[in-house]
Amino acid sequence: MKRPAVAALGGGHGLFASLEALRLVTDQITAIVTVADDGGSSGRLREEYDILPPGDLRMALAALCDNSEWGIAWRDALQHRFPGEGPMGGHALGNLIIAGLWDSLGDPIKGLDMVGRLLSARGRVLPMSMQPLRIDATVRGADPEKPEEVQEVSGQVAIAQTPGQVLNLRLFPDPPQPCKEAVDAVLDADWVILGPGSWFTSVMPHLLVPDLLDALVMTKAKRMLALNVQMDTGETAGFSASDHLEVLRAHAPALHLDAVLADPGVIGDDERALHALETSAAALGAEVVYKHVADPDTAGVHDTLRLATAYRDVMERSSRGPRHQ
Repeated sequence: MKRPAVAALGGGHGLFASLEALRLVTDQITAIVTVADDGGSSGRLREEYDILPPGDLRMALAALCDNSEWGIAWRDALQHRFPGEGPMGGHALGNLIIAGLWDSLGDPIKGLDMVGRLLSARGRVLPMSMQPLRIDATVRGADPEKPEEVQEVSGQVAIAQTPGQVLNLRLFPDPPQPCKEAVDAVLDADWVILGPGSWFTSVMPHLLVPDLLDALVMTKAKRMLALNVQMDTGETAGFSASDHLEVLRAHAPALHLDAVLADPGVIGDDERALHALETSAAALGAEVVYKHVADPDTAGVHDTLRLATAYRDVMERSSRGPRHQ
């Protein structure tokens, strides 16, 4: 069977997990990565050089590295982080390499492609936008002492750490400059996978780039949403599985999905939660596919082999015919 062309959208550890699994399913992978990080090494390089934050792009490249001795050695080198409190302290070597290539070549896409060749990467890594972005959110209860007060919170790190409830998101600049290659990858894909990952800071921002959202709506590809294996954490505190889908539908009402991949553990034995998730999925045009994809030994983490098997099963199931038989 022909291996599918897959566009995988996300950022951070969620996208890393998805790409590690997809490597076992296909070698036609395009990772489309959020570029709004403003913390750590990425934030420092972004502020000093006015460049795309390289950290999530670096992680995506590392996830796609070839499984040879060469690829693994370079993956580990990219992920190496300098110790100490000096000017180099906290920087990942891969971030510095990527930033240096961008400065030398003057082209972020060429720089990422060059690192991909260095790693013998099984796919391509692209930014979702050609300019560094800022995420702004309207949040209720950002100040725990004023739980009903609604205020604006700015920046990926601040939103990820807010104790309040995120009501909506915006990107700045608005509209962002799209990455043409990323838009084309979505239009040319057989499958588009959104998630898993931090919902408001890694997954949802893709829907706020108008050209990218238009491509997601218009593509002939099948669309899968991969849910996190742990709900009610961090920036989605208090959210159920169905709440995640309702947020997505509120921000992108024209977006149709074909499948929602969920670990049974996100529902447990709660029949009401099961019904709510399947109702929310149906409103997006999707069927919920339940697969055990969580790492049994580490809470909140996907198991690479299980996730790869789930991706393959969903894709093969779709290729055999209609979802409802």
